[in-house]
Amino acid sequence: MTRSSHRFAALSLTVSLLAACAMPPETDPPATTADARAIHERALVLDTHLDTPAFFDLPGWKITDRHSVATDTSEVDIPRMKEGGLDGGFFVIYTSSGPLTAEGYAVAKAHMIRRSDAILRVVRENPDAMQLALTADDAEKIAASGKRIVYVSVENSLGVGDDAAGMRSFMAELYKRGVRMASPVHVKQNQLADSANEPGRFGGFSPLGKQWLAEVNRLGMIPDASHASDAVFDQMLELSTTPIILSHSGPKAVFDHPRNIDDARIRRLAEKGGVIMINSIYLAPRTNNAEREKLSAELDKTPVGPRREEIARKIHAINQVSPVEKADFEMYMASMLHVLKLVGPDHVGLGADWDGGGGVAGMEDVAALPKITERLLAEGYSEADIRKILGGNVIRLLRAAEAAKGR
Repeated sequence: MTRSSHRFAALSLTVSLLAACAMPPETDPPATTADARAIHERALVLDTHLDTPAFFDLPGWKITDRHSVATDTSEVDIPRMKEGGLDGGFFVIYTSSGPLTAEGYAVAKAHMIRRSDAILRVVRENPDAMQLALTADDAEKIAASGKRIVYVSVENSLGVGDDAAGMRSFMAELYKRGVRMASPVHVKQNQLADSANEPGRFGGFSPLGKQWLAEVNRLGMIPDASHASDAVFDQMLELSTTPIILSHSGPKAVFDHPRNIDDARIRRLAEKGGVIMINSIYLAPRTNNAEREKLSAELDKTPVGPRREEIARKIHAINQVSPVEKADFEMYMASMLHVLKLVGPDHVGLGADWDGGGGVAGMEDVAALPKITERLLAEGYSEADIRKILGGNVIRLLRAAEAAKGR
């Protein structure tokens, strides 16, 4: 409401003032305050779970183009990373669970190589927009150049096979390809470890899985326990020579789901120097929709163009009525704030599972990330604390992994 009396006749001013008396006081305007945005821009902002490489082999899809959730379903691209102040993160070599057979391992290994090739190709094709990061120190240098930071991680190490020599050889190849974080398992148990989503087979790691962890430590990668069973988490925490990460997980105290973790384990993670990166999935009960699943399967095979946009819009329309999870930004922040109160800002970060099912109402894509900084500032966290949460903590883990390399 204006306060410039010279612009209005006396009668209009009187009416306006009377109306103001009947209205509640104005709230602080912008969605992101200037102070919060400035802090956000000064910080190094990294998300540890970007499933965006799933789009990299899609004909016509370019990370340098601006996409949208409504017309493409994607949540990450260079324009939106810039808008949201996301400097980069871990681009994931994701492998779905598969048969525990020689053929199954071979198929998984071939897929991991293809996904790795796609990440390296996209980086190579966009030298002015993004750059591969191999060390902790690389992050600040790349960010200062204005490029997006590309670390690489593995989600599900199924493709390493079932013999120790082959496992070590392939893990070494993955390290040479830029992998600096790795998890053993996904939604189904494999030859390395039990999954959080089903009853355990090994009671944690298999003997080969323990050797896998030792190799992750020796190579200088961060061990990741997201998707692993509680027993695997316990053993990883005990056996790892460096602090471990939960790259995209949440607190079970906020929403009880097998993929989330209990407060006692979060405290133990913090005691060992580890970090939990707050997920934007598993915040609420999940709902299935047969039509959405059918359309999603078609979308995965459809190149960029009118038909792909049509399918994406149908999926988006379904999600407006029947979302996979009825979760919103406040629920995401409740999850983060719970963990912050539990263990403090040295052990919390961002891992929203973008392009892997992540995103919530009010934070649909990475362009909305400054809202997190604004909320943390409003909750009383200092700039130093916020910088740790936004990216500093994962850099600390990278340095620890590098320091322990070769031991």
